[in-house]
Amino acid sequence: MIPVLLIVIPLLSGLAAFFIKQEKSAKSWALFSVMVTLVVSILGLTVMKSNSDLHANAEWLPMLGSSFAVGLDGMGQLLGLLTAVAFPMIFIATWNNSYRNAHNFYALMLLSQAGLMGVFLAYDALLFYFFWELALIPAYFLCSQWGGERRIPVTFKFFIYTFIGSLLMLIGIIYVYFHTPGQSFAMEEFYKAQIAPRDQDWLFWLFFIAFAIKMPIFPFHTWQPDTYEQSPTATTMVLSGVMVKMGLFGVIRWLAPVLPMATWAQGDTVGLLCVIGMIYASLIAMQQDDLKRLVAYSSIAHMGLMCLAIFVSSDKSMQGVMIQMFNHGINIIGLWIVVELIERQLHTRKISELGGLAQKAPGLAILLVIVALANVALPLTNAFIGEFLLFTGIFTSTVSKHSYVFAAVAGVSIILSAVYTLNMIQRVFYGNTNNLTAGVRDIRFNEKLVLGILVIAILVVGVYPRPLLELTQGTVDAILSKMLIKHPL
Repeated sequence: MIPVLLIVIPLLSGLAAFFIKQEKSAKSWALFSVMVTLVVSILGLTVMKSNSDLHANAEWLPMLGSSFAVGLDGMGQLLGLLTAVAFPMIFIATWNNSYRNAHNFYALMLLSQAGLMGVFLAYDALLFYFFWELALIPAYFLCSQWGGERRIPVTFKFFIYTFIGSLLMLIGIIYVYFHTPGQSFAMEEFYKAQIAPRDQDWLFWLFFIAFAIKMPIFPFHTWQPDTYEQSPTATTMVLSGVMVKMGLFGVIRWLAPVLPMATWAQGDTVGLLCVIGMIYASLIAMQQDDLKRLVAYSSIAHMGLMCLAIFVSSDKSMQGVMIQMFNHGINIIGLWIVVELIERQLHTRKISELGGLAQKAPGLAILLVIVALANVALPLTNAFIGEFLLFTGIFTSTVSKHSYVFAAVAGVSIILSAVYTLNMIQRVFYGNTNNLTAGVRDIRFNEKLVLGILVIAILVVGVYPRPLLELTQGTVDAILSKMLIKHPL
C-alpha cells in the first residue's frame, strides 16, 4: 500500500494542479501534496514496515506478461525518502519565486515526483520504463517553458540525448523479455533471463548508455551543464538532487543483476570512462565563473565516483553508493538553494562579481560553509562515510584489474573538488564587499529553515550513519549475489 500511495498522491495532485489557476493556491496545493508524500514515506520506514505494506502487485497488461508490481526494498526506501524530502525543501526554499502559469509549473513538478517514485519502486521492467519516461517528460517542459534565454536549443539537446537513451533501453528491455523463462517483464524473471555471454556484451551497452546519459558519465555528459544553467533553479534541484540517481539506480537494479557477465567484462572500460570524467569535470569546474556551472561539473565528478564504485563489485563500495546517493542529493540541493538565493538578490551568478557576502549575510555564509564542506567529504559530515566506503571498496576490489589506479585517480579528483569548492567560498563569501554586494540582506526564515534542516541531516548522518547502512545492507547482499562473476580458469 505504501509504494502505491507514494506514486498515486503526487500523480493525482499533479493532474489536479492543472486546474488550480491562482498562483498562491497552486503553490499551497503542491506543498500540501509533497508534505503528505513525505509523511507516507516516513510511515513506510517506521510504523508500517510489514511485507504487505511495502509491496503491491496488480494486473496491468497480462497479455504481455507485465503487472503493476511495486515495492520498497532498502534501496527503494532510501531513494523514495530522498525524493519525498527533496520536493518540500525545494518548494519551501523557492516559495517567494513567481512563475507565469504557476499552476502548470507546479503540476509538472508533481508529475515529475510521481515518475521518480515510480522509477525507484517498480519491480516490473515495462513499468520501470513507463515511469522513466513519466519523470523525464515533465522535466523537458519545465526547462523549455520556464528556463533561461537559451532554453530552446538547450532543452532540444536534452530531449535528443534522453530520447536516444530511452530508445536504446527499450530495445534492450524487449530483447531480455524474449529471453526470460516465462516471457515476463517481472524483475525476478529478468534476473533469470538466459542470455549468451556474446549477446550480453552488446546488450550491456544499450542499457548502460541510457543510464550513463542520465547520471551523466563522460562522454555522455554534455547536455548537463547547459541544462542545469538554463533550467529554473527549482527544476535544476530536481534534476541534480534526485533525477540523476535514476541512472545509478538503473545500473544497480536493472543492468548488473540481469547482465552479470557483461558487467564484469566491461567493468574496467566503464571505470576508465568514470575516472576520465571525474578529472575532466573537476578541472573544468576549477575554471568556472558561473556558480551554476561550477555546481553542475561538481555533480558530474561525484556521480562518476559512484558509478565507478558499482563496477568494482565490492560490498563496501556498493554500500557506499547506496548511502552516497542519499547524501549527494541532500548536499547538492543545499548548494543549489544557496545559488538560487544569491541569484535572486543580486541577479548574477558570476563569482567574479561577488565577494564579502559573509559580512552582510552571516546566516547564509555559515549554512553554506557546512553544506560545501560536506560536499568535499569533511569528517563528521554525511559524505565522509559514503566516500570512505567508496574508496575502501574501490581500493580493495578483487574484481577490477586496475583498482589501485582507479582509487588513486579518484583521490586526485577529491583533492580538486576541495580546491574549487574552497576557492568558491573564499571568493563569494569572504574578502571585501563591492558595489553590488554592499546592499545584500541575510536570508529569510523559510530559507534558513530549509538550509537548517539540510545541515542537521548532514551532521546527523555524518555522526551516526548506521540506520542508513542497515537499511540498505539486504539490498547490497542481494545485488552482489547476482553480480559477482569469477574469472573463468
